[in-house]
Amino acid sequence: MIAAAAVLIAQFAFPPDFQSKTITTPQGADIFVRVGGRGPAVLLLHGFGDTGDMWAPLAATLAKDHTLIVPDLRGMGRSSHPAGGYDKKSQAVEIRSVVTALGFDRTAVVGHDIGNMVAYAYVAQYPDKVERLIVMDAPLPGIDPWDEIKCSPNTWHFNFRGPDVERLVAGRERILLDRFYDELSAHPERIDEATRQHYAALYAQPGAMHSSFEQFKAFSQDADDNKVMAKTKLTMPVLAAGAEKSFGPVMAVVMRHVATDVTEVIVPDSGHWIMEENPNFAIAMIRDFLSQQSARSSAMLDDARTRKHTGN
Repeated sequence: MIAAAAVLIAQFAFPPDFQSKTITTPQGADIFVRVGGRGPAVLLLHGFGDTGDMWAPLAATLAKDHTLIVPDLRGMGRSSHPAGGYDKKSQAVEIRSVVTALGFDRTAVVGHDIGNMVAYAYVAQYPDKVERLIVMDAPLPGIDPWDEIKCSPNTWHFNFRGPDVERLVAGRERILLDRFYDELSAHPERIDEATRQHYAALYAQPGAMHSSFEQFKAFSQDADDNKVMAKTKLTMPVLAAGAEKSFGPVMAVVMRHVATDVTEVIVPDSGHWIMEENPNFAIAMIRDFLSQQSARSSAMLDDARTRKHTGN
């Protein structure tokens, strides 16, 4: 038991310089957020079945040359569980208030699962505040081929909610999460027992499953909002990463409907749970894409210094 607890602590440990804060937002939630590292800021947004803890393996390396902002979304993880406000456009506004409360302005943004949806809503509303966007293995409501995706047997949970569902799930959160980990993965064994125990405990907190179901309930509103936001395409570089055994090339198809500069990557030997199933590839992919931002910023700085020196 002690050994298992030690593994769990190590597995989700962020670098020692990271600080944990809870920020009360104007939108009425208490958002738990970690922040740490040095260099250009990167906002990391998790999805369902995870919390901000999912980014711990990435933080171990990326924080060496980037400042990471890692919130738990409204109603998830260690954040509070308000009754409403789960549409992704509103959550993006809330996350923006967290970013600015921490003293940051421009960031890169990385999302997975529902985090993709909040990330897109964030970037669409604050395009001048985002350097680059990475989205991993989840569609955008309302954006083609959304109608096809929402009818897939693998997305049955989009409409799995209600008081009776919550009564069925209460005390059985681990069973529900195991179904997602097992059915949506290519390698369920890579989502180890410590990870499953960890998230089952977080999702068993009072109000946690209700809030999670509200995230899915909001998809209809999200679809309407996304169709409006998509009329103005994103122009910053976007990396659309789909898992080989999950959304694969569909991620790039989706993002090309809403952005003009899209790079497609297929994450090999992985299902939906990319950070758990193929973390080494995912970390290298994210670092590589963000390093292009750093190289561009350095080049711009060098050019500015040259022009200042020559008087041009």
